[in-house]
Amino acid sequence: MTETTTAPPTTPAPRRWLVVGAAGMLGTDLMARLRTGVDGAPAEARDVVGVGRADLDVTDADAVLAAVRGFDVVVNCAAWTAVDDAEAHEGDAFRVNATGAANLARAAHAAGARLVQVSTDYVFDGAASAPYAEDAPLAPVSAYGRTKAAGEWAVRAEAPDHLIVRTAWLYGAHGGCFPKTMARLGAEKDRLAVVDDQVGQPTWTRDLADLIVRLVEAGAPAGTYHGTASGRTSWFGFTGRVLASAGLSTPLEPTTSDAFVRPAPRPAFSVLGHDALRAAGVAPIGDWAERWDAAAAEVLA
Repeated sequence: MTETTTAPPTTPAPRRWLVVGAAGMLGTDLMARLRTGVDGAPAEARDVVGVGRADLDVTDADAVLAAVRGFDVVVNCAAWTAVDDAEAHEGDAFRVNATGAANLARAAHAAGARLVQVSTDYVFDGAASAPYAEDAPLAPVSAYGRTKAAGEWAVRAEAPDHLIVRTAWLYGAHGGCFPKTMARLGAEKDRLAVVDDQVGQPTWTRDLADLIVRLVEAGAPAGTYHGTASGRTSWFGFTGRVLASAGLSTPLEPTTSDAFVRPAPRPAFSVLGHDALRAAGVAPIGDWAERWDAAAAEVLA
Protein backbone atom coordinates (compact mmCIF):
# COMPACT_ATOMS: atom_id res chain seq x y z
CA MET A 1 0.00 0.00 0.00
CA THR A 2 1.40 3.32 -1.01
CA GLU A 3 1.12 6.16 1.44
CA THR A 4 0.00 9.43 -0.05
CA THR A 5 0.77 12.80 1.37
CA THR A 6 -0.84 16.15 0.80
CA ALA A 7 1.39 19.13 0.42
CA PRO A 8 0.62 21.91 2.89
CA PRO A 9 -1.21 24.85 1.37
CA THR A 10 1.04 27.62 0.21
CA THR A 11 0.54 31.19 1.31
CA PRO A 12 0.41 33.54 -1.67
CA ALA A 13 3.13 36.13 -1.82
CA PRO A 14 1.97 39.57 -0.67
CA ARG A 15 0.80 41.84 -3.45
CA ARG A 16 3.28 44.70 -3.67
CA TRP A 17 1.79 48.21 -3.88
CA LEU A 18 3.65 51.41 -4.77
CA VAL A 19 1.86 54.66 -3.93
CA VAL A 20 3.30 57.66 -5.76
CA GLY A 21 2.44 60.96 -4.10
CA ALA A 22 2.08 59.19 -0.77
CA ALA A 23 2.52 62.34 1.33
CA GLY A 24 -0.50 64.16 -0.10
CA MET A 25 -4.05 64.28 1.23
CA LEU A 26 -5.22 61.25 -0.77
CA GLY A 27 -1.88 59.43 -0.64
CA THR A 28 -1.77 59.58 3.16
CA ASP A 29 -5.24 58.05 3.47
CA LEU A 30 -4.45 55.42 0.84
CA MET A 31 -1.31 54.35 2.70
CA ALA A 32 -3.34 54.04 5.90
CA ARG A 33 -6.06 52.05 4.14
CA LEU A 34 -3.53 49.65 2.62
CA ARG A 35 -1.75 49.10 5.92
CA THR A 36 -4.75 48.74 8.23
CA GLY A 37 -7.63 47.53 6.10
CA VAL A 38 -11.15 48.78 6.83
CA ASP A 39 -12.09 50.27 10.21
CA GLY A 40 -8.81 49.24 11.80
CA ALA A 41 -9.08 45.58 10.81
CA PRO A 42 -5.88 43.83 9.72
CA ALA A 43 -4.98 44.49 6.10
CA GLU A 44 -5.02 41.77 3.52
CA ALA A 45 -1.66 40.38 2.40
CA ARG A 46 0.12 43.45 1.06
CA ASP A 47 3.57 44.93 0.91
CA VAL A 48 3.18 48.70 0.68
CA VAL A 49 5.75 51.35 -0.25
CA GLY A 50 4.99 55.05 -0.50
CA VAL A 51 7.11 57.68 -2.24
CA GLY A 52 6.78 61.45 -2.23
CA ARG A 53 8.15 64.19 -4.44
CA ALA A 54 11.50 64.15 -2.64
CA ASP A 55 11.82 60.40 -3.27
CA LEU A 56 10.76 60.19 -6.91
CA ASP A 57 10.62 62.75 -9.71
CA VAL A 58 7.87 61.41 -11.96
CA THR A 59 9.22 63.45 -14.88
CA ASP A 60 12.46 61.41 -14.79
CA ALA A 61 11.69 58.36 -16.95
CA ASP A 62 14.73 56.36 -15.86
CA ALA A 63 14.08 56.98 -12.17
CA VAL A 64 10.43 55.97 -12.58
CA LEU A 65 11.38 52.78 -14.43
CA ALA A 66 13.70 51.77 -11.59
CA ALA A 67 11.22 52.71 -8.86
CA VAL A 68 8.32 50.71 -10.31
CA ARG A 69 10.26 47.50 -10.94
CA GLY A 70 9.05 44.64 -8.75
CA PHE A 71 5.62 46.06 -7.85
CA ASP A 72 2.24 44.56 -8.71
CA VAL A 73 0.09 47.69 -8.33
CA VAL A 74 1.16 51.30 -8.85
CA VAL A 75 -1.17 54.13 -7.78
CA ASN A 76 -0.40 57.59 -9.11
CA CYS A 77 -1.63 60.18 -6.61
CA ALA A 78 1.08 62.65 -7.69
CA ALA A 79 -0.24 65.69 -9.55
CA TRP A 80 0.09 69.41 -10.10
CA THR A 81 -3.19 70.40 -8.43
CA ALA A 82 -2.70 74.18 -8.19
CA VAL A 83 -5.50 74.86 -10.64
CA ASP A 84 -5.03 78.62 -10.94
CA ASP A 85 -1.23 78.47 -11.11
CA ALA A 86 -1.50 76.00 -13.98
CA GLU A 87 -2.98 78.73 -16.16
CA ALA A 88 0.33 80.60 -16.09
CA HIS A 89 2.54 77.49 -15.86
CA GLU A 90 0.83 74.98 -18.13
CA GLY A 91 4.15 73.53 -19.29
CA ASP A 92 5.17 72.74 -15.72
CA ALA A 93 1.74 71.23 -14.97
CA PHE A 94 1.97 69.16 -18.17
CA ARG A 95 5.32 67.71 -17.15
CA VAL A 96 3.82 66.39 -13.91
CA ASN A 97 0.27 65.55 -14.96
CA ALA A 98 0.93 64.21 -18.46
CA THR A 99 4.62 63.35 -18.86
CA GLY A 100 4.76 61.96 -15.33
CA ALA A 101 1.68 59.82 -15.96
CA ALA A 102 3.18 58.57 -19.24
CA ASN A 103 6.42 57.61 -17.49
CA LEU A 104 4.54 55.69 -14.80
CA ALA A 105 2.35 53.99 -17.41
CA ARG A 106 5.33 52.77 -19.44
CA ALA A 107 7.14 51.62 -16.32
CA ALA A 108 4.09 49.81 -14.96
CA HIS A 109 3.56 48.03 -18.28
CA ALA A 110 7.22 47.00 -18.37
CA ALA A 111 6.97 45.67 -14.81
CA GLY A 112 3.70 43.82 -15.44
CA ALA A 113 1.98 45.99 -12.84
CA ARG A 114 -1.55 47.36 -12.79
CA LEU A 115 -1.57 51.18 -12.85
CA VAL A 116 -4.21 53.24 -11.05
CA GLN A 117 -4.24 56.80 -12.37
CA VAL A 118 -6.17 59.36 -10.31
CA SER A 119 -7.86 61.91 -12.56
CA THR A 120 -10.41 64.70 -12.23
CA ASP A 121 -13.77 66.17 -13.21
CA TYR A 122 -11.83 69.02 -14.85
CA VAL A 123 -11.40 66.86 -17.97
CA PHE A 124 -15.03 67.81 -18.73
CA ASP A 125 -16.37 71.25 -19.64
CA GLY A 126 -18.93 71.40 -16.84
CA ALA A 127 -21.76 72.25 -19.23
CA ALA A 128 -23.78 69.07 -18.70
CA SER A 129 -27.06 68.79 -16.80
CA ALA A 130 -26.96 65.03 -16.17
CA PRO A 131 -24.11 63.05 -14.56
CA TYR A 132 -21.12 62.59 -16.84
CA ALA A 133 -20.72 59.01 -18.01
CA GLU A 134 -17.29 57.42 -17.87
CA ASP A 135 -17.06 57.48 -21.68
CA ALA A 136 -18.34 61.05 -22.14
CA PRO A 137 -16.16 63.11 -24.52
CA LEU A 138 -13.36 65.02 -22.83
CA ALA A 139 -13.56 68.79 -23.23
CA PRO A 140 -11.32 70.52 -20.67
CA VAL A 141 -11.56 74.30 -20.46
CA SER A 142 -8.58 74.97 -18.16
CA ALA A 143 -4.86 74.29 -18.25
CA TYR A 144 -5.19 71.90 -15.33
CA GLY A 145 -7.97 70.01 -17.11
CA ARG A 146 -5.97 69.81 -20.34
CA THR A 147 -2.92 68.40 -18.60
CA LYS A 148 -4.96 65.82 -16.67
CA ALA A 149 -6.77 64.79 -19.86
CA ALA A 150 -3.39 64.35 -21.54
CA GLY A 151 -2.36 62.15 -18.61
CA GLU A 152 -5.43 59.97 -19.17
CA TRP A 153 -4.63 59.59 -22.86
CA ALA A 154 -1.03 58.62 -22.04
CA VAL A 155 -2.14 55.99 -19.54
CA ARG A 156 -4.58 54.44 -22.01
CA ALA A 157 -1.89 54.33 -24.69
CA GLU A 158 1.00 53.05 -22.59
CA ALA A 159 -0.54 50.81 -19.89
CA PRO A 160 -3.23 48.40 -21.12
CA ASP A 161 -3.81 47.16 -17.56
CA HIS A 162 -4.97 50.48 -16.12
CA LEU A 163 -7.68 51.86 -13.89
CA ILE A 164 -8.34 55.56 -14.40
CA VAL A 165 -10.28 56.84 -11.39
CA ARG A 166 -11.74 60.34 -11.76
CA THR A 167 -12.65 62.22 -8.63
CA ALA A 168 -13.82 65.71 -7.64
CA TRP A 169 -14.33 68.08 -4.72
CA LEU A 170 -11.90 66.17 -2.52
CA TYR A 171 -11.49 66.92 1.17
CA GLY A 172 -9.60 65.16 3.94
CA ALA A 173 -7.78 65.44 7.23
CA HIS A 174 -4.25 65.57 5.82
CA GLY A 175 -4.15 68.78 3.85
CA GLY A 176 -5.85 72.05 3.11
CA CYS A 177 -9.41 71.68 1.78
CA PHE A 178 -12.69 73.52 1.35
CA PRO A 179 -14.37 72.42 4.62
CA LYS A 180 -11.41 73.51 6.74
CA THR A 181 -11.33 76.88 5.01
CA MET A 182 -15.05 77.48 5.39
CA ALA A 183 -15.08 76.43 9.05
CA ARG A 184 -12.24 78.89 9.73
CA LEU A 185 -13.96 81.71 7.84
CA GLY A 186 -17.26 80.92 9.53
CA ALA A 187 -15.59 81.42 12.91
CA GLU A 188 -13.90 84.65 11.82
CA LYS A 189 -16.61 86.47 9.87
CA ASP A 190 -20.10 87.76 10.59
CA ARG A 191 -21.50 86.57 7.23
CA LEU A 192 -20.34 84.40 4.32
CA ALA A 193 -21.22 84.61 0.62
CA VAL A 194 -20.78 81.22 -1.09
CA VAL A 195 -21.13 80.16 -4.71
CA ASP A 196 -24.42 78.37 -5.39
CA ASP A 197 -24.14 77.84 -9.18
CA GLN A 198 -21.43 75.17 -9.13
CA VAL A 199 -22.71 71.65 -8.42
CA GLY A 200 -20.69 68.60 -7.53
CA GLN A 201 -20.06 65.70 -5.18
CA PRO A 202 -17.95 66.41 -2.06
CA THR A 203 -15.75 63.34 -1.64
CA TRP A 204 -13.74 62.24 1.41
CA THR A 205 -10.22 61.05 0.62
CA ARG A 206 -10.68 58.10 2.97
CA ASP A 207 -13.63 56.95 0.89
CA LEU A 208 -11.71 57.35 -2.35
CA ALA A 209 -8.75 55.41 -0.92
CA ASP A 210 -11.09 52.60 0.07
CA LEU A 211 -12.68 52.58 -3.39
CA ILE A 212 -9.28 52.31 -5.09
CA VAL A 213 -8.38 49.30 -2.98
CA ARG A 214 -11.77 47.69 -3.58
CA LEU A 215 -11.46 48.19 -7.35
CA VAL A 216 -8.04 46.57 -7.51
CA GLU A 217 -8.91 43.69 -5.23
CA ALA A 218 -12.13 43.01 -7.13
CA GLY A 219 -10.08 42.55 -10.29
CA ALA A 220 -12.14 45.24 -12.03
CA PRO A 221 -11.71 45.32 -15.81
CA ALA A 222 -9.27 47.87 -17.17
CA GLY A 223 -10.96 51.14 -17.92
CA THR A 224 -12.27 54.39 -16.47
CA TYR A 225 -14.25 54.70 -13.24
CA HIS A 226 -15.67 57.59 -11.25
CA GLY A 227 -14.58 57.87 -7.62
CA THR A 228 -16.94 60.46 -6.19
CA ALA A 229 -19.58 60.37 -3.50
CA SER A 230 -23.18 59.86 -4.58
CA GLY A 231 -25.77 62.61 -4.75
CA ARG A 232 -24.99 66.25 -5.44
CA THR A 233 -24.89 69.69 -3.84
CA SER A 234 -23.49 73.17 -4.44
CA TRP A 235 -20.62 74.84 -2.60
CA PHE A 236 -23.31 76.83 -0.79
CA GLY A 237 -25.09 73.66 0.27
CA PHE A 238 -21.85 71.99 1.34
CA THR A 239 -20.87 75.04 3.39
CA GLY A 240 -24.13 74.91 5.31
CA ARG A 241 -23.43 71.32 6.25
CA VAL A 242 -19.83 72.15 7.23
CA LEU A 243 -20.83 75.04 9.47
CA ALA A 244 -23.46 72.91 11.19
CA SER A 245 -20.84 70.24 11.88
CA ALA A 246 -18.54 72.90 13.30
CA GLY A 247 -21.28 74.20 15.59
CA LEU A 248 -21.40 77.56 13.82
CA SER A 249 -24.48 79.59 12.90
CA THR A 250 -22.78 82.13 10.64
CA PRO A 251 -25.36 83.53 8.17
CA LEU A 252 -24.83 82.35 4.56
CA GLU A 253 -25.71 84.18 1.36
CA PRO A 254 -25.81 82.38 -2.01
CA THR A 255 -23.87 84.05 -4.79
CA THR A 256 -22.66 83.26 -8.32
CA SER A 257 -19.32 82.36 -9.84
CA ASP A 258 -19.14 85.86 -11.31
CA ALA A 259 -18.53 87.19 -7.79
CA PHE A 260 -15.35 85.09 -7.45
CA VAL A 261 -13.47 85.39 -10.73
CA ARG A 262 -10.38 83.14 -10.74
CA PRO A 263 -7.63 82.62 -13.35
CA ALA A 264 -8.93 79.11 -14.13
CA PRO A 265 -12.59 78.55 -14.98
CA ARG A 266 -14.38 76.14 -12.63
CA PRO A 267 -16.78 73.54 -14.03
CA ALA A 268 -20.35 74.56 -13.27
CA PHE A 269 -21.47 70.91 -13.20
CA SER A 270 -19.13 68.29 -11.77
CA VAL A 271 -21.52 65.41 -11.11
CA LEU A 272 -20.03 62.10 -12.27
CA GLY A 273 -21.97 58.90 -12.94
CA HIS A 274 -21.05 55.53 -11.43
CA ASP A 275 -22.35 52.99 -13.93
CA ALA A 276 -18.92 51.46 -14.57
CA LEU A 277 -18.45 50.71 -10.87
CA ARG A 278 -21.81 48.94 -10.68
CA ALA A 279 -21.04 46.97 -13.86
CA ALA A 280 -17.80 45.78 -12.23
CA GLY A 281 -19.65 44.73 -9.08
CA VAL A 282 -18.05 47.46 -6.97
CA ALA A 283 -20.31 49.62 -4.80
CA PRO A 284 -19.99 53.39 -5.35
CA ILE A 285 -19.22 55.69 -2.44
CA GLY A 286 -22.32 56.58 -0.41
CA ASP A 287 -24.29 59.82 -0.32
CA TRP A 288 -22.09 62.90 0.10
CA ALA A 289 -24.03 64.24 3.09
CA GLU A 290 -23.90 60.98 5.01
CA ARG A 291 -20.20 60.59 4.26
CA TRP A 292 -19.53 64.18 5.37
CA ASP A 293 -21.25 63.48 8.67
CA ALA A 294 -18.91 60.49 9.14
CA ALA A 295 -15.86 62.53 8.16
CA ALA A 296 -16.53 65.88 9.83
CA ALA A 297 -14.95 65.27 13.24
CA GLU A 298 -11.72 63.97 11.72
CA VAL A 299 -11.47 66.60 8.98
CA LEU A 300 -12.28 69.58 11.21
CA ALA A 301 -10.20 68.42 14.20
